[in-house]
Amino acid sequence: MKRKSHMNWSWIFMVIFLTLGILDIRFGILGFICMGAPIYHAVRGDGKVHCSKYCPRGSILGKFLQNVNLDKNMPKFLKKKTFKNLLLGLMIIVFSISLFHAGLNFTKIAFSVFRFMTMSLAIGVIMGVIFKPRSWCMVCPMGHATGLIKKSKENKKASKSNKRIQTKVA
Repeated sequence: MKRKSHMNWSWIFMVIFLTLGILDIRFGILGFICMGAPIYHAVRGDGKVHCSKYCPRGSILGKFLQNVNLDKNMPKFLKKKTFKNLLLGLMIIVFSISLFHAGLNFTKIAFSVFRFMTMSLAIGVIMGVIFKPRSWCMVCPMGHATGLIKKSKENKKASKSNKRIQTKVA
């Protein structure tokens, strides 16, 4: 089934999230939805569909940076798997430390999520101005994580298939 892209308007969710988070930091907790949605799609077996069809951050970067970027190609080292793995690891560590320091305080957790989401958007905007609008999407830790989940699911499926074939042969 072909999915319809919501990229033309999903940026509205990012604006709502930022506005609500500024008005009351407790709304920052909604950032878990943005972090969880790509993982949900990947675990369901849809791979990186979130990145290409739904992502509010990708939508806002693509929509508003089209005419204000230098249209340069990203350096090759930023596109390498090693860099993406390092960035994913760094983001997980930083976010985990932030949540640890928040303890069980709801407001501090919401602030940590809001700060994390805002920081990644700011980095995305900077990259989008220097390079191409959705350059962040090339290195996005969530996109990379969903790709790793997809690859893991494919490897598991291939492994099961190979075991069935070996069992039938033996």
